[in-house]
Order: sequence, then structure tokens, then C-alpha cells
Amino acid sequence: MKNILLLSALLLQFITQAQYAPAAGQIGTTAIYKDSSTILNWATKVIAFNRGYLNISTPNTGLVTFGDSTEALSVAEGTSTNIVSLGDSGSITLGFTHPIKNGPGHDFAVFENSFSDQFLELAHIEVSTNGIKFVRLPSVSLTPTAIQTNSFGYTDPTNLYNLAGKYRQGYGTPFDLEDIIDSIGVNLDSINYVRVIDVVGTISTGFSTDSQGHKINDPYPTVFPSGGFDLDAIAVINENTFLGHKENDIISYNIYPNPSKGITNINTNSDCTVDIITINGQLIHHYTLFKNEEIQLTNLKNGLYLIYFNTGEKTFINKLVVNQ
Repeated sequence: MKNILLLSALLLQFITQAQYAPAAGQIGTTAIYKDSSTILNWATKVIAFNRGYLNISTPNTGLVTFGDSTEALSVAEGTSTNIVSLGDSGSITLGFTHPIKNGPGHDFAVFENSFSDQFLELAHIEVSTNGIKFVRLPSVSLTPTAIQTNSFGYTDPTNLYNLAGKYRQGYGTPFDLEDIIDSIGVNLDSINYVRVIDVVGTISTGFSTDSQGHKINDPYPTVFPSGGFDLDAIAVINENTFLGHKENDIISYNIYPNPSKGITNINTNSDCTVDIITINGQLIHHYTLFKNEEIQLTNLKNGLYLIYFNTGEKTFINKLVVNQ
């Protein structure tokens, strides 16, 4: 009996001290390199984008501004600049040409732009089949919470599981749909949308927690234009090429000339609304556009604009550059 009790105590100690995968390049890491042959595809559409705060504790400081949402599309750059910053509690939802499916091993990977193995800005990951019902991947953060990780503080990646941003730039954090095998409302062979939600890393009560109720402690505050989680790309590892979007789910749109010298023409193959938004999130114009109808934009100031096309069920986004 004494031996059994001793073995149980040792096992319990091992479990409580268990560590998760280490940093990229170390033995046992799960990091996915951006040029890995396991990657089959990348996110191709921005479905929704909500900028987060510079500092959620003082909302009047405004929103982050760095990057535009289309920077998160296509292949991971693995740099510090070709990204979109989410800010405190900001979120972005991306879509794919073919659905992600629950296959062998990890199914997709999310790339952030950390400049080191320890400066880690984190995010929750949620997935959806229909774009309405989202399920969050379970996560664990064992980072101590007695002292706040400061703005440029270090985080040990072996304390983290299933939180995007665990690895430095150029290396993606992988996710396995098997972790939500019992979830209701999603088809794990047809994941069309992935949502990334910035973790607010303050240890104050009422902010981000993991799936076990632990406070998540990561760099805070990050009161600069590129604060919060910085999304580089989302890679598809297991892809369901037998399923895809129906033809009438796709908006075909034409924006010309782009870049523009001051006059821009827009038309689409579907009835939709069109919103013209500045990179700072200010709505400039709102139109209802009917199939094959054309609108003309004039008097736009120089700069970068985001154009949202919304059919009521699907949202697509493109960028417009005005340079007169």
C-alpha cells in the first residue's frame, strides 16, 4: 500500500509539473515552419475584422492601427511588418477556398510575428462551419499570475497549450480539430472559418482566461499602434478538397483602377451592400449595389481604404489605394 501511495504521489507531481511543447527549433516542439511541406493551402478571404483597443482599461485611448486585414491572407511572410495587429480583444475571421478537415495530426496553424521565442502575444482560436456557430479550441496557460508580464516581458512557451502566438515569427502554432471532437454545431470535416481573438493579458479579474479558468498573463499593456496579437497568416494542413463554397456563395467583384488617381469604379456579380472604410475604421460611404450595377467613387483623399462587400450571408473584403 505504501508503494502504491508513493507512486500516486509521484504521478501527481509529474502531472502538475508537466510542460507543453518548447520553442521552435527545440526537441519536442510542435512549431510549423512557414515553408513546411505539410502546408497545403492558406486563408484566402477576410470575413470579419474588428480592431481592438490600444489599452482596453482606458478605451478613450483609441484603437490599434497597424496593418490592414488583407495582410493576413495568403502565405506567411515571417516578418515583423506584413501583418495586421488586433489590439486588446480585437478579432479577425478568415475563410478558405476549401474547408479544413479533421485529419491525422494537426489540421491548421496560425502564424504571429514575435521577434523572439519568449516575447509572446497570444490569441484564442475559434472555428465554424457556417460562420454563425463558433467553437473555441481548448487552451491552457500555466504562466504564473502573481506578477504582471510587462509590455516587453518574457513568457515561457512550455507553459502554453493551444494559444496562437506560442512561437516566433515564421513558425505557426498548430491546432488539432480532434480537441473539439464532441462539440455540437460544427462539422469537423467542413471548417470554413477560423476566428482569431486577441488575449487581453492583464492579470486583473474579468479579462482573458484559458479553458480551465486560469488567468492568461501575457505582455500588457501594449499601448502602441501594433499592440496586441499580430496575425501573419493561417495555414491549412488537412484540407477537404471534396467540399467547397457553392458558386452562388462567392462574390465576384471588380475594382478599377486600383491604385486610383481619384476616380474608382466598382461592380459585382451579386446584390450586396458596399462599405468604404478608412484604415482607422471610419465609415466613409455606404452603398446598396445591385447585380452588374456600377458605382463610381470620387473625391477620396490619398490613402488606403478597405472595401467590404456583404450579401447578408457572406462578407468579402478588398483594399483600395488612392494616390492622386
